[in-house]
Amino acid sequence: MVSVEIVKRYPGFTLDVRWTAEKSVVGLFGPSGAGKTLTLQCLAGLIRPDAGRIVVGDRVFFDADASIALSPQARRIGYVFQGYALFPHLTVEENVGFGLRDRSRGERARRSAEVIGRLGLVGLARRYPRELSGGQRQRVALGRAWSAGAGPRGDVLKIDLDSSICETYGLAKEGGSKFCYNHERGYHPMVAVAEDQVLHARLRGGPANSGRGAKSFLAETFARVREAGYEGSIVLRADSGFYNHHVTAACDRAGVAWSITAKMSPGLQKIIAGIPEEDWVPIPYFMEGAAVAETTYVPFATRRGARPVRLIVRRVPPTPGSQLALYVEYSYHPFITNRAGEMLALEADHRGHAEVENTIRDLKYGMGLNHLPSGRFGANGAWLAFNVMAHNLIRWAGAIALGNSEPMTTKTFRRRLVALPGRLARSGRRLTLHLPEHWPWESQFVGALALLRGIRLAV
Repeated sequence: MVSVEIVKRYPGFTLDVRWTAEKSVVGLFGPSGAGKTLTLQCLAGLIRPDAGRIVVGDRVFFDADASIALSPQARRIGYVFQGYALFPHLTVEENVGFGLRDRSRGERARRSAEVIGRLGLVGLARRYPRELSGGQRQRVALGRAWSAGAGPRGDVLKIDLDSSICETYGLAKEGGSKFCYNHERGYHPMVAVAEDQVLHARLRGGPANSGRGAKSFLAETFARVREAGYEGSIVLRADSGFYNHHVTAACDRAGVAWSITAKMSPGLQKIIAGIPEEDWVPIPYFMEGAAVAETTYVPFATRRGARPVRLIVRRVPPTPGSQLALYVEYSYHPFITNRAGEMLALEADHRGHAEVENTIRDLKYGMGLNHLPSGRFGANGAWLAFNVMAHNLIRWAGAIALGNSEPMTTKTFRRRLVALPGRLARSGRRLTLHLPEHWPWESQFVGALALLRGIRLAV
């Protein structure tokens, strides 16, 4: 049993909470800035309330009237910090504008004010990170990186939703000891990716189907993108594993357009078979004879509010000599969408969803998700989060420092620009770093280092 009744006063904000929980798992819900992180910090002993009482089980952690205030070590509470590596000596305005130090003072002030307004932090520009809630710090951190040039480009942000199996070994993994759909033991994390940046990730047990939890996951993803300051249009692309009404409903509520690969069913096969031959438009494809056609279709027809949407189908002749060629003349690849636009352009864009596999490759093979080390589900979830942070930091560094050069995998970036040989030499009380001679990436490294020094992304 946990009983919390505390008051903590700050300039312009007073935390006054009172609640009791008897369950083993408790969630605190509320808008950004409501005091959720501050409440947890008071519970862990990191912040001392001005008044009130905190009791966990039969132990009194804090009692202002009785002058009881156990230290964090005596409370024996695990706490995951939500700091986001903001500069503690800089205000919100200075943190956001730190990546713009090469701009004029007027432009830096204008850009910082614009980002602060889009982040919903108006009125907090003069506050320091210690005076912000956890959610507000998250928005400041994202705003700092995005204002420096690491944010989405263009008027449309395309988010690719996918999942992947992370294989485990042995039977001592919480949530990862059962067989997945591919007959391997492991976890089944879900990720949302845009422009090779992981916007959101969630660890799930191995037996979870692809679409499990997608409704809440997408709501969190869209909210995170908006809170980070992106105001353009959003499009969700997903494969047939996420073909369900919960996904489309979550997109509709957030005002997000979508295109989702449809699962083949007898009813859908009849509709595709009824498309006139003259409606099929040939397209350039690696298999000669591929074509695309469009019709209308009512997905999830038994659900309330079902309505007709666009059904775009690509048909491809089977590989000559394959077993499939013995039974069918074409294989069909349909997807549903509520997007406006020309049929061929939408079909080609939907195929671009496959690019998410490059991000999953960088997250898994030779990197952190190649192995989930703990037997605890929560610890492996934190491992996934740290791996995503490292991936995004490398992508942000590449976007800011390397500009429009050809994209690099995570391993290539680390090999060329991070894990390079060198030695330190001291002469005249000065340290000098000696790097390899005739190094093919010297100019790229020096240019990238100069840009990143000007921004000082904190890790």
